[in-house]
Amino acid sequence: MEGSYLFKAVATLSILLQFTTCMNMASCSATEANPGETNTQFIKKSCHATTYPRLCISSFSTYASKIHSSPKILADTALSMSLETARSAFTTVTKLSKIHGLQPAEAAAMSDCVEQVGDSVDEIQRSLKEMEQPGGGGLNFVSLMNDVETWVSAALTDDDTCMDAFAGLATDGKVHRIVRRRILHVAQMTSNALALINIYASTKTALS
Repeated sequence: MEGSYLFKAVATLSILLQFTTCMNMASCSATEANPGETNTQFIKKSCHATTYPRLCISSFSTYASKIHSSPKILADTALSMSLETARSAFTTVTKLSKIHGLQPAEAAAMSDCVEQVGDSVDEIQRSLKEMEQPGGGGLNFVSLMNDVETWVSAALTDDDTCMDAFAGLATDGKVHRIVRRRILHVAQMTSNALALINIYASTKTALS
């Protein structure tokens, strides 16, 4: 049950934090590049608006030369890394679900988790495709970004649902611990991606 509450908190706090922060255009605009600001400084400043800033900084600092000081490239990179993490988790969970000797309830939970993580992969993938659309400005851009944010939020919900599948099980064995650790990492990466997407969306809208 603890895992379920944890993931509900991750999803809810992430969405609320990003929404309330980016409703304030001055706050989101603060992540725009400033003259003389290094690429690494830009990433650190942007990451401070995420739910997991340390993970954000460690994940993206090595890509500073690629990201430069672009909110769009940073959001794209975050989403790409979230997809990579989700795919890796899906592979791991799928393999674990085929282990012999699982209790019936645990096997059912693993099966549900495989389905939910697979959905999460699909939703993040769809978000990436949406981000590749030209979008332009004005209402078209707002609509496109709303779609992206909706799919990423849905991916977070699927991560939560995966862990819900284990709620109430008597076992807290090795398989459960591995799954929880992998899905937690996916949720944190996806939460940070959502924050950076919202920052990019609000920054561009403010400049339109």
